[in-house]
Amino acid sequence: MELPTDGAVQPAMPAQRTRPKLANKYKLFLMALPFLAITFIFYYLPISGWIYAFYDYIPGIPLKDTPYVGMQWFKSIVANPTQTAEVLRVLKNTVAMSFLGLVTSVFPVVFAILLTEIRTGWYRKLVQTLTTIPNFISWILVYALAFSLFSVDNGVVTAILAQFKLVPEGYNFLASDSHMWLKMIVWYWWKSLGWGAILYLAAIAGIDQDLYEAAETDGAGRFRKIWHITVPGLMPTFFVLLLLSIGNFVNNGMEQYFAFQNAMNKDTIEVLDLYVYNIAFANNFPFATAVSMLKSLVSVFLLFAANTLSKAVRGESII
Repeated sequence: MELPTDGAVQPAMPAQRTRPKLANKYKLFLMALPFLAITFIFYYLPISGWIYAFYDYIPGIPLKDTPYVGMQWFKSIVANPTQTAEVLRVLKNTVAMSFLGLVTSVFPVVFAILLTEIRTGWYRKLVQTLTTIPNFISWILVYALAFSLFSVDNGVVTAILAQFKLVPEGYNFLASDSHMWLKMIVWYWWKSLGWGAILYLAAIAGIDQDLYEAAETDGAGRFRKIWHITVPGLMPTFFVLLLLSIGNFVNNGMEQYFAFQNAMNKDTIEVLDLYVYNIAFANNFPFATAVSMLKSLVSVFLLFAANTLSKAVRGESII
């Protein structure tokens, strides 16, 4: 750089900033727009159907010709002892299965840690692939697999257990209501364990590798590195997912329970979502809508409660 004749150094002129183009300025919004539209169509637009809870609606009759009954369907939940007992039974199943899901939510964490400890690359990929594939199998096919293993006549596992006198002859695992909650949670984790571990594998990959090298230099073994580095590194992810699960405590879904339900195990397998489905298709749409509304309101309350708990415990908000 040439100096001016008077010896003073002239500051360099700042480079002119180019105004970002409209496409670049809003490209993130435009990328998210299709997903916002899908969310609105499939999650917010159906809320308009809540209006059926305030009418004595019968399918095939226009809503304008249906008598308005106000809060009648909501009051019937507690006014009728038989109906109240049914709702409490379904609520007990829902709470029990959700609680088992929360208690066992540590399984994907443990599985992700064990996967990272496998030193053979091809074997680790094979295990991860085989455990992730079931997530993409429908629950109907899962039930078909369960039927081929545990049915009375052709079940492979049932025949072997009966041969060794471990179960009575003709025992039907799928029609029995004993230990139904445990059976459902086992099938759930068989299907979703590998998929649930993906987030934790990403969190492990984000841990600073210098921490492991420093711990190894200090003489820490494999277990100590897991306990003092990997586990603390996974805790933020685990607590966020756990609090979100608390917010969805009464939302079990219905696909799994719909596939496995039958007349023999209905009392112990029917959760709120399945109960709403069964009631709706028994031509009681208004009552099913009322129960669904209450379930949604409880879910919103639990979500905000979990958010408050997150602020109090971790100092961070999840929403």
